[in-house]
Amino acid sequence: MDNEPVHEGGCTCGALRYRVSGEPIYVNNCHCRQCQNQTGSTSVVNAFFETGRLTLLSGSVREHEVKAGSGGPHRILRCAACGTAIWSHYPRAGRLGLGLRVGTLDDCAAFRPDAAIFVSERMPWVTLPEGIPAFERYYDPHVLIPAQRYARMEALLERRKAGEG
Repeated sequence: MDNEPVHEGGCTCGALRYRVSGEPIYVNNCHCRQCQNQTGSTSVVNAFFETGRLTLLSGSVREHEVKAGSGGPHRILRCAACGTAIWSHYPRAGRLGLGLRVGTLDDCAAFRPDAAIFVSERMPWVTLPEGIPAFERYYDPHVLIPAQRYARMEALLERRKAGEG
């Protein structure tokens, strides 16, 4: 992970700061009803990383568990002081991977979505940007994500199958 780009971000109140190294495995802009409900917004943009790439620099988190669309545990980690959602652990990768809320980055334009997903559930007045593939539900990451990034995801999932995380 040496010589990789570093991005920093934090919560609304400034108590929590973090650093994430490297580029994400993939970035999704999710329009599902669950994400709308959890964020109080039209969608959420998550950049998925290996958990070891994130360093908490200051502050602390509180964990809140909700049910994911799959029925498994979706753990949302929020600033303990102000409640800003910073990242999530989803059932598929467990605690080995995380979905970082791109809006909490100091440079929230640092990561462009690879895909807009669950667009069948988007609010009717939301328009989708040109140049970003959109999917009614989900997509085959093997087809959309470059091989090197996909290999990182496969490695995480293999570790998860082996009982980690």
